Amino acid sequence: MSSSKLDRSGVFEPPKVQTGQTQLSLAPDSVRVRKHGIEFKSPKAFPLWKEMTVEMTSPQESKKVRFTGVVVACQGNKHTGHLISMLITNMTRQDQARLGHMAMDRLA
Repeated sequence: MSSSKLDRSGVFEPPKVQTGQTQLSLAPDSVRVRKHGIEFKSPKAFPLWKEMTVEMTSPQESKKVRFTGVVVACQGNKHTGHLISMLITNMTRQDQARLGHMAMDRLA
């Protein structure tokens, strides 16, 4: 199954959560860019397979990177925080290049 097709079987349906959007502001140093996704620490747990839209701004540039991804791992507890791993499922080539530059800037 490709990532562009919707699963209608209900097998991958996430648990029901309260309606409304969660907005999380993260410090730039709390996000790690990986080859196919990102990792970040969050005070709140997220259900596996929850689709989320992420918007990041580079500290060096004012341009934003926007992409869609799914939560593939959530480890931790309410006392120490949760480490969230997200797999990127939809990103433009322009945003992909910007995200790569952000990752390289963090290494410099």
